[in-house]
Amino acid sequence: MLCVDNLVVDLQNFSLTADFEIKVGSHIAVVGPSGAGKSSLIKEVISRSSGNIQLSISATTRLPRDGEEHGRDYFFISDEEFNELKNQNSFVEHANVYGYQYGTLRSFVDEKIENNINVILDIDVQGFDLIRNSINDGISIFIIPPSIMELEKRLISRGLDSDDVIRKRLKNVKTELKYAELYDHIILNDQFENAINELTSIIYNEDYISNKEINTNLLKDLLD
Repeated sequence: MLCVDNLVVDLQNFSLTADFEIKVGSHIAVVGPSGAGKSSLIKEVISRSSGNIQLSISATTRLPRDGEEHGRDYFFISDEEFNELKNQNSFVEHANVYGYQYGTLRSFVDEKIENNINVILDIDVQGFDLIRNSINDGISIFIIPPSIMELEKRLISRGLDSDDVIRKRLKNVKTELKYAELYDHIILNDQFENAINELTSIIYNEDYISNKEINTNLLKDLLD
């Protein structure tokens, strides 16, 4: 078990803090740039599961988007409530992303682990860097898009962000992709069903050999 107190990292457009104590072996971190499709893949894999795996629901200070529900997609709270939870050491990790606060609630994760439920962490590159060393026996998976152009199309078509935020996200993509090779697995989200099958195989089959080498070569093309 690793304990970390008041770790703070400042990056462009991000301000992140971690103060945590994590039990290894019960976490599956699915990471990737915004628009890569990690959240959609996670939701589909969980919907097909037998119930022994759940998404860690984060708290956020942003307003709900169309179709989102409190307690299902996020815990939507005020800045005042979020800051109070920070003061109470209630987050595994928390981040300020493009003006909104996001945090993984310690109580939610601990409850699932105590009930022998594996927890999927849907977090960004910066957030995972803060907890990387604490989940050595867990699984880390990086989702990559087929191209930067396709990523831009996805960000625009989903209609969730302003043009300014989309530009900022795209500006950070190549920096985020450079970290992909550090993860246990790399999944190309080109054909959605293929990506789901690979993510499911990685999670449930300890002996599964992923396409990391092939996808690493594709990753290099994205970075050129």
